[in-house]
Amino acid sequence: MAPTQVWSGPDGQIRATGAQGVFHADVRVLSSTVLTVDGVEPEWLLSGHRDAGVSEAVLALRMIDGPGPDPTAWVRRRCEVSPGRVHAPIVLECATQEPVSGTLRLRMSSDMAGFDSVKQGAPAGPLRPEVVDGGVQWTGGDGVTCRVLVPDARIDLDDEGATAAWDVTVHPGAPLTLDWDVVAEVRGAVVQRPDNPFIEWRRPVVTADDPRLGRLLHRSLDDLATLRMTWDQAPRETFLAAGSPWFFTLFGRDSLWAARFLLPLGTDLARGTLRTLAAGQGTRDEPATQEQPGKILHEVRSKTLNLGEGTSLPPVYYGTVDATPLWVCLLKDAWQWGMADADVVDLLPALDRCLVWMQDHGDSDGDGFLDYQDPTGHGLANQGWKDSGDSIQWRDGRLAEGPIALSEVQAYAYEAAMGAADLLDHFGRPGGEDWRRWAADLAERFRARFWTRDAEGPYPGIALDRHGAVVDSVASNMGHLLGTGLLRPDEERVIAGRLVGQDMSSGYGLRTLSTTSAGYWPLKYHGGSVWAHDTAIAVHGMSRAGLRDAATVLIGGLLEAAGHFGYQLPELYGGNPVGDGPGPVPYPAACHPQAWSAGAAVVVLTALLDVVPDRAEGELRMRPASTALPVGSVRAEGISGFGGHWTVERLRDGTTRATRTT
Repeated sequence: MAPTQVWSGPDGQIRATGAQGVFHADVRVLSSTVLTVDGVEPEWLLSGHRDAGVSEAVLALRMIDGPGPDPTAWVRRRCEVSPGRVHAPIVLECATQEPVSGTLRLRMSSDMAGFDSVKQGAPAGPLRPEVVDGGVQWTGGDGVTCRVLVPDARIDLDDEGATAAWDVTVHPGAPLTLDWDVVAEVRGAVVQRPDNPFIEWRRPVVTADDPRLGRLLHRSLDDLATLRMTWDQAPRETFLAAGSPWFFTLFGRDSLWAARFLLPLGTDLARGTLRTLAAGQGTRDEPATQEQPGKILHEVRSKTLNLGEGTSLPPVYYGTVDATPLWVCLLKDAWQWGMADADVVDLLPALDRCLVWMQDHGDSDGDGFLDYQDPTGHGLANQGWKDSGDSIQWRDGRLAEGPIALSEVQAYAYEAAMGAADLLDHFGRPGGEDWRRWAADLAERFRARFWTRDAEGPYPGIALDRHGAVVDSVASNMGHLLGTGLLRPDEERVIAGRLVGQDMSSGYGLRTLSTTSAGYWPLKYHGGSVWAHDTAIAVHGMSRAGLRDAATVLIGGLLEAAGHFGYQLPELYGGNPVGDGPGPVPYPAACHPQAWSAGAAVVVLTALLDVVPDRAEGELRMRPASTALPVGSVRAEGISGFGGHWTVERLRDGTTRATRTT
């Protein structure tokens, strides 16, 4: 539960390797906790998710078991995570003829490493703890403390950690519980768990002929509940952290997309996200942080973030080209889904500042397109959602040179301008027609400059480079153009056809880069892997554009992938096709849970139902379907809109109903 997280092996053991550990506010407060019984590690049998923030592992105790092949003694290790605390009871049970006895030892260590050094595989060595009342404590720099409470255990200390020991006797039919808890504190943390315990979205009851849909939605909403956070600059507002473990904080782009995905379940999260980011909206030109007046931030941390290879980001960093138009898009969509006029009015000054940034600052080279370039030499070289250093490349593998104007950012800008125009008109403010003209001009420039072609036909390139040349990779970015209004219907059909081709659709979702590109590899971060949110954005756009056949192909891919990951879609996974191995290849350092990956489940549900808000009439309506749903009939009770709740269903025979229940 944000801002605390636990990463362990399936057996519940935490080892000082990889990303394992107990983390609190970007600090690994415990780097290992290894349980042994009579000097031997228990044998793993089962582990899994129990509830939001709760997991459990079951392990056999062969070393103290009775005779015979059946496991008749086991230990259950439950892990219950809450903000600043981990409760991890050890429950021993047996069905032996006689009581069993043994000595349990829990070996613990802490390196108090920042998450950036953990990610780079370069944490410091373990620290020596001290004995405190009821347990043991480690103290790091900057006011970081970690206390492990083991009130009934013997404690031994050494330079590399501590060992808690219990001598136990377990009687048949009488479970024995040993309690131990972790309490962590990091002074100066800028993001925390919200004080409000009430979830900002409604949890719908979903019934579908295909059970995978309900399982995916159930797990995704559990995961999203663990990512709720608040920023100290807007302490009464809630947003979703981008993902665990690496991005457990406010990210402009990620938090905006996640809130946008969840709009069919309520607008409270959108309101909190918009207000939070408005509180940090840029007010000045500051090259070191890339702040500009009206610009929406990229991410916040408690201190400077060192990412290696000369890249370091200040605690509040504005190096993103897309968060500002996406903020406007979320505001417009939230209003369409029924966010109160009074809440929108409060945010109109921030809207005005976003528009000023788009007009006066977003186009650094004056070619009429929003673009980016890192002026510091140590910030992010790429500042769209594909922000890795090699993500914007030509089909032959050469890297594009900045300033770079991304194709999808122009679509966001067009949609933002048109949405802002509608809001300005509705609230009696001037400028609506000016922004419609601005958007129309952008669409014409885009049509003239971004389209290219190959042997398969025309398509928009991923970007324009510093020379104004079209970077010709066939990439998933074009999926973000769909449904924004930037394109004509015939252009949208062309793009949808390209996206569901074998080079782009893996059968588990949409590849980030075509298999025809020289730089393609199924496990490249942005060069061939599949990102669930990226696929969901394409599905969202296809649904808006009425391209149901293409949308169902990608929906089927996400549902197929979900089962391979226990219905917890990770940040990304391999772009290997269905049939190439037992499933999609996991990406080793992927975040899970990830807010926009979990939010993809709501996009899948909404696209299958094909339900859209009608602000003018204050109701939800359903578009007719020309093809059967890939999951059969679907019914969702608890879709939100216009201050009420709705039951929405689309049956196998084509019948559709949207009924207001409250």
